[in-house]
Order: sequence, then C-alpha cells, then structure tokens
Amino acid sequence: VQLQASGGGLVQAGGSLRVSCAASGRAFGTYAMGWFRQTPGKERECVAAISRSGGNTYYADSVKGRFTISRDNVKNTVYLQMNSLKPEDTAVYYCAADFSSLPGRLRVLRYEYDFWGQGTLVTVSS
Repeated sequence: VQLQASGGGLVQAGGSLRVSCAASGRAFGTYAMGWFRQTPGKERECVAAISRSGGNTYYADSVKGRFTISRDNVKNTVYLQMNSLKPEDTAVYYCAADFSSLPGRLRVLRYEYDFWGQGTLVTVSS
C-alpha cells in the first residue's frame, strides 16, 4: 500500500483546511484509516480514525466538533476536514492504514498502524 497525503498549508486561526490521502495497492475498503499529527518533541497522536466502511469514526478530544474524517472508497481517498483551526493544531499530519482491526473497530495507537503516508504540514497562524 502506498499513501500520498496532500492539502497542507498555512491558514489563519479560525480558518479551515482539508487534507487528503490517496491510497493505492490493496483494496481500499478492506482496512481502517487514521490521521495522526506530530510536533517536534512530542509523540505522534491519533486525531481521527475511520472504519473500513466509514460507518464508525473516532476523534481525539482536542479536535472533536472541529475536525471531520471521511472516506471515499471509490476514489480510494480519506479526508480530514479541519474547521475552527487553532495555532495548537500546527503539526505535520500523517495518514495511516490499519490492516488488522476488526470490521467496525478502530484503533488509535501508532504501532497498530501498518503503512504511513509521508506527512503534510499544517501551519495555523495566530
């Protein structure tokens, strides 16, 4: 599986941005997907995850109500819509694929994910 993230950039606080992750290789609808973010000196944290069918989602408390994860299993793409952005959302955002979670189940730990995209930088200015 190859994952290609895109859509990062510079946005003012309060603004919106959508990052995308295009997948190739294994059939997209057979694995869960997650979005993680990382800042220097901090652990990579899961901010959102979505099940194979898209029926189940997870959000970290820090982004709940502001971020929305979705997927298009025809376009083989997962999205992260980020609204009401804050300076503390500044990070490199990574998409990742989880091959081993059971259908409908979501996992949020970094080591549980099998493949990673290259990351896209999101910078929120105050």
